[in-house]
Amino acid sequence: MARSSNLINMKSRPYQYLLAGLVFALGTFSCETYYEPSTSINEETALKNAADVETATIGTYAVLLQAAYVRSVHFLMEYPGDAVAQGQSSADDLTRAYRYTHINTSGHCANFWGQAYKVIAAANKIIAFVPDDAPADLAQLKGENLYLRAMMHFNLVRVFGRPYPQNNGGNPGVPLLLDGLTDEQTTTLARSTVKQVYESVIADLVKAAGLMSVEKTNSFASKEVAYALLSRVYLYMEDNANAVKYADLVIGSGRYSLLTGSEYPGYFKQVPAENKETIFAIRHTKVQDRGFSSIGSMYFSGDRSGNALGQGASGWAEIYASQKYVDFLDKNPGDLRHSFITPYLLGGVLQRNPKLNPTTPMYYINKYSLQEEIINLSSPVYLRLAEMYLIRAEANAKLGKTAEALADVNLLRQRAGLSGNALHTTAGLAAAGKSVLDAVLDERYLELAFEGHRAYDLFRNNRAMERNYPGTHSLNNTPTTNVTQKVLPTDPRVIFFIPQAEVDRNSKLEQNP
Repeated sequence: MARSSNLINMKSRPYQYLLAGLVFALGTFSCETYYEPSTSINEETALKNAADVETATIGTYAVLLQAAYVRSVHFLMEYPGDAVAQGQSSADDLTRAYRYTHINTSGHCANFWGQAYKVIAAANKIIAFVPDDAPADLAQLKGENLYLRAMMHFNLVRVFGRPYPQNNGGNPGVPLLLDGLTDEQTTTLARSTVKQVYESVIADLVKAAGLMSVEKTNSFASKEVAYALLSRVYLYMEDNANAVKYADLVIGSGRYSLLTGSEYPGYFKQVPAENKETIFAIRHTKVQDRGFSSIGSMYFSGDRSGNALGQGASGWAEIYASQKYVDFLDKNPGDLRHSFITPYLLGGVLQRNPKLNPTTPMYYINKYSLQEEIINLSSPVYLRLAEMYLIRAEANAKLGKTAEALADVNLLRQRAGLSGNALHTTAGLAAAGKSVLDAVLDERYLELAFEGHRAYDLFRNNRAMERNYPGTHSLNNTPTTNVTQKVLPTDPRVIFFIPQAEVDRNSKLEQNP
């Protein structure tokens, strides 16, 4: 009661001035996302006023910048797919994520688990402190924290819980850390089911959307950001009608538009606030260049003009676009998505990483490089408009709305510079022995490559992940020159072990098989 009355009493004139200051801060300085971990409220410090709420919220966003979150979660979500090829073994645990040789002491799993629950616990403080009927600016902040809690729970259940369609969400998910609970209480919570986690995520996002009314830059949550994640969540749980509903709300909001023409190849080099297609990104500024510890360092080594150089020039350059992906992209040489691949050429000859047999072609990936002409700087995109069209297309394909599904797929193909026979028709697909759903998933493969979607797209649709190209997955085989790897959607390895340290701390926490 004391917390609520505190906020209600803030409707006095001094509080109005404070809110005006917060609006300015959130609308200018904060919206450029110059947040650092030092801006967060100490965990032992109680929230006392609106300024504390704003400061604590900025601090919670700052956790997303930590390599222990953003880098580790990227490895866990993207490297199990077939758009990437690891050209050499690494002492880093990322090799196991790629090869599906998971261990229960994975450093990246421990990083991600710890940082995700840190975000959730910090968000819980604000969610509990701000009443639902608070003034609009405080309600906005509560909504943003509900969004962050939902995003973290959803990412956790993707990594550690089986795809929703398996057992209709009845498999073990992750502990739900809800109102009033701190990250220390993860030591006493049992795993909720996948379905329960999804239900909690949906409830948080719906409530968040209802509370948020302030338009900020795309480095912060908004009503449309909540709608976009709702659309993805509903697609993953095969509630196709709701997936379409929320994708429509984002597309129809008028806040976003697809980059076209010469803008599109430079998509990932733009500052998020200047990118009209990005819905939500983890903004990194020029002073937050991670160098060799960045995501892009694993994919690219080159100069500030984007020219490829040898390994170690600016990054490790150990993970490449797979030969499978490049061959698929090459079916249409004019596809603008070639711009996101930088082959490492010497004298016009594609170089190969010699550390395996067969050797791995070095197709560098530049989606995480060269923001503001800084080689290893990027602001990883979590939600963007193209995905909304693809969600709507997939959901409509499953609802039997073929024309609508193909219209959205062809819209993206045209944006990528394709026309004529490169556009899909029902007759053309039938002649090729493909379904409309096949066409949608193929387009997701092309458009969303290297953004953490591919393995989930396959497994949630009951499809195998198949690699038949050079990469360290061949080291799983005898002889190691056999580059074939096939992971079925029912394989235990499609999810990661919960960090064993967490299981040891919490007797209620059931380990994945």
